[in-house]
Amino acid sequence: MPRVAVPSKDSSGLESTIEEHFGRAKYFTLIEIEDNRISSVEVVENPLKEHFPGELPRFLKKLGVEVVVVERIGPRAKSFFESLNIKVLEGHRGRVKEIIEKLLESGILI
Repeated sequence: MPRVAVPSKDSSGLESTIEEHFGRAKYFTLIEIEDNRISSVEVVENPLKEHFPGELPRFLKKLGVEVVVVERIGPRAKSFFESLNIKVLEGHRGRVKEIIEKLLESGILI
C-alpha cells in the first residue's frame, strides 16, 4: 500500500497536471494505493518558499511518502530521495489521474 507524491501545478488533486520540475511545485498530490487502486487523495501545499537540498525529500518522507512520480528531477534531489528509501519514477507528464492509472495498469505501483 504505497503512498505516492506527485508534484502538481494546482490544488485540484487527480485533475491537476504534473509540475514539470519537482522543486518548483506549489502543491503535492498524495495518493494512497490499496488493492491496486487509488484509495485516497490528499493535496498539500509546499510549505517551503525556497528549497534547499534535501528539504523537500525530508518533508515528503515525514508525510509517509514511499514513491514520487515526476517529469524531471535533478540528480542531487534524486539521490536525497533514494537515501531516504523513496523510489523516484521519472519521465511522466500529463494529468495526475492518468499518470497514476497508467502506473497501476503497468504494475509499477503494486
